[in-house]
This record gives sequence, C-alpha cells and structure tokens, in this order.
Amino acid sequence: MDYEVTIIGAGAVGCAIAYELSKNYASILVIEKEDGICKGISSRNSEVIHAGIYYAENSLKAKLCVEGNALIYDFCEKKGVPHKRTTKLIVANGNSEEILLEEIFKKGTKNGAELRFLTQVEAKKLEPNINVTSAIFSPNTGIVDSHSYTQALLTSSGAELVLRTKVVGIEKKSGGYRVIVREHTSEEFSFTTKILVNSAGLYSDEIAKLCGIEEANYTLAFCKGDYFSVQNGKNKLVNRLIYPVVKKDFKGLGVHVTLSLGGEMRLGPDVEFISKAENYSISPNKKQAFYEAVKSFLPFVEIEDLSPEMSGIRPKLAFYEGSPDFVINEESGKNLPNLVNLIGIESPGLTSSLAIAKVVLQKLKSV
Repeated sequence: MDYEVTIIGAGAVGCAIAYELSKNYASILVIEKEDGICKGISSRNSEVIHAGIYYAENSLKAKLCVEGNALIYDFCEKKGVPHKRTTKLIVANGNSEEILLEEIFKKGTKNGAELRFLTQVEAKKLEPNINVTSAIFSPNTGIVDSHSYTQALLTSSGAELVLRTKVVGIEKKSGGYRVIVREHTSEEFSFTTKILVNSAGLYSDEIAKLCGIEEANYTLAFCKGDYFSVQNGKNKLVNRLIYPVVKKDFKGLGVHVTLSLGGEMRLGPDVEFISKAENYSISPNKKQAFYEAVKSFLPFVEIEDLSPEMSGIRPKLAFYEGSPDFVINEESGKNLPNLVNLIGIESPGLTSSLAIAKVVLQKLKSV
C-alpha cells in the first residue's frame, strides 16, 4: 500500500483526524480539492467553541461537543492557537421565553455543560446595553481562529497534504482501496491506501457513493446561513456572545451575536435551504429580517448599522426527522472494512473535531 491512511478533506475535522491517527499510523495523506486547507465549512462559520447546550440527550453531538470543548481549549493553549473564552449569554425577554430558557438549561446541564441562571440584574451587570429579563450564562463558550487551529492540527500530525486534487473514483482491493484522483491540471492518477476516511464535508455523500454506498440516509441537504456585520462603532457595545432563546420549531440557534478575535461584531446565521453546495452570495434584502430578529434584545442596533459580511453552508442530513445527529460509520458491515464515513458533520463539528477524531480511531481499532 502507498499509504496506511488517506483522509479526504482538509477541514478542521479532517486535520483533527490526521492529528489523532498520527499517534498510531506513520503514513498519512490528506487530500483537498481546494487550493488550501480550511476553505469550506470550517472557515465559513461563527468560529464558536460551543459548550454542548442544545443537542439531544445522549446524541453524538451532545457527547462529542462537551468532550471536544475541553480538548480544543487544551490543544489551542498548548499549540499557541489564537482563541478566547468569551463566555456567552442566552437571553430571554418575557414569561414565554423564560419557560423556553428553563428547558434549554435543563437540556444543557443534562448534557454536561456548565451553566448558570442569571437574574435580570445579574445579566445587565454583564451586558448593560441589551434587553433581558433573565439569562443563562455559559462560561465555557468561546471563539477560535479556525484556520490557525486547522493548520496547527495538520502541522502537528506530520501528514502529507495534497491540494487542488479531487477524488473521482474509489475501488476496493485486497487489503485496502485504490483512490483515483484528478489534479487541477486535469491529469488523473491513482494510489493505494489501507484505510480511507471520508471527511469531505459538503461532498461527503458523493464520496460515499463513489465507494458504492447509495443509502438514502447519507444524502445531504445544503443549509445556508448568512451573516451581517454591525457597523457605525457599535461593535464594542457587547462583551460576549449573545444568543436569543431558541424557538422549538426553529432549525437553527437563531440569529445571534458573535465576535471575532479582533473584536468585530456580526449577526447570524439565518437558515435557508438551497440547491447548490457553493452558493455564497448574500442578498442585501435580508437586512430587514436580520434587524427584526435581534431588535428585541439588541435595542442599540439600527437597520442602517447592518452590512452583508459572509455566508456559510451546513451539510444537513436530508432524510432525518427532527434534529439530525453526526454520522460516523466504519463500513465493515457493508463489506468495506477500514472505510470510515463522516456524514452530516455540521455545527458543533469545529468544537467536536478532536473528539470526533478519537471516535474514528476507536472504530478503526475495532476492525
């Protein structure tokens, strides 16, 4: 075999897997179709280190987010990756939202997230410029420079990286797999690998199909989220992340306040299902909807303060009722040993990346 391990996708999760597997395997290749690492899902998000509050009890998302939260802080501190434990408030306004806030608190504490209820006075002491009647305080929520984090993972792994190279075919062979790739020059070549890990993000279902897996529950839908920056000098009016109460029928966490490591303030993401995996355009007409989404808890924001900034796309499992979980499957049951598919790795994938990598290693050890 040319390689012991090949990982398709050089995002945060793919590079975390390279880092974890490098402790057990000497020859690792990471393939990326873009011209650099961390160009897809990993770079187009809020860069939040989540605490594990919202996810279904006993789900992979809940377990791996709480575990990954501790792991990512530890890694960033040891490797000098820019990050900040900003903390976070989830804010309620009025009785109906306070009831929902209590449900969020119960779910989060069951998941193992460290949380504290705040009265209006306590919350206003932390954030005097917001509207709030009560809040949840999350001390372990933060932000990270996702590109620096991904680069540190890759560098620490010692893995070989190949860019601008797309996987176009996968063939099972004795003892492993033949991977056929096309370079940016349109030339094709192939190599062999004992272990193959599919961490292709928005294209992970397509990679699974190249392996001969046509399962409907691997099919992805593309959920786009736009962000608007807050201008006119108002980015210093909050000190931490501010989230609204999540409504039960909502498919995201609501348009919320995130802060960059440089102190820039942005609002987002919203939720919009689209047909193309790489449609990152933002309609300025959404400005009104973003203003309406935050005006109840950010009274200082005016519609003219908002400016389109960026968008990202989350790979949602298309045929899943309710809140979809991560799919991390070693495919020996499909007669494809040492193939690991990671499907639907959306938020909190960045936070969970090192914990996800440990799951991948455990599954490979069990083959």
